[in-house]
Amino acid sequence: MITDRKQAKADLRRSYNVYLQLGLIVALLSFIGLVRINLYSEPPAPPPVEEQEEVVMEEVIQTKQIETPPPPPRPPVPVEVPNDEIIEDEIIDLDTELDLDGPLDLPPPPPPKEDEPEDDFFVVVEQMPQLRGGLAALQRKVSYPEMARRAGIEGRVTVQFIVNEQGRVENPRVIRGIGGGCDEEALKAVQSARFTPGMQRGRPVRVQYSLPIVFRLQN
Repeated sequence: MITDRKQAKADLRRSYNVYLQLGLIVALLSFIGLVRINLYSEPPAPPPVEEQEEVVMEEVIQTKQIETPPPPPRPPVPVEVPNDEIIEDEIIDLDTELDLDGPLDLPPPPPPKEDEPEDDFFVVVEQMPQLRGGLAALQRKVSYPEMARRAGIEGRVTVQFIVNEQGRVENPRVIRGIGGGCDEEALKAVQSARFTPGMQRGRPVRVQYSLPIVFRLQN
């Protein structure tokens, strides 16, 4: 009996080692099998995108209504004229005394224009006229009119004139006056003035000139 028990224990130990090795082999194969299994799953497919409707803008051509012209009026219905009615033609009586070959009565031509005299004076020359004695001396010759003095009139009177080749004053006229008798006094003073004549190309010429005469009341 003792021998059988020892023999059975020896068989159990031997088979234990065999079973252990087989278990390890099976576990190793199972692990290898699990590693080789593809556990990766594909991601879910995205939802289908709905196609957006394409809107096409078409240019609308504006139609123009063509107005048809109205139909032409109907021609008048001819009226039958009896054969015994005579239609007289209108006779135009022309003047038989009209002479087409004779001279025509035309209005007289306008009279010829007279040649306007050209200005025989200069406005600007090489050497302008010079007032002898100066303007202050001429101003002292002016007497203040009593009418202007009483009315309180004062101001400046401008006289325009021609200085001839001899230095004398011709055709004086007031181009700016103040009235009250001052204009006349200014003309009188200018007429008595004497000038050195103006010179153009070394000879004396007629020159247009102007002078101011001042009237001022003394307070």
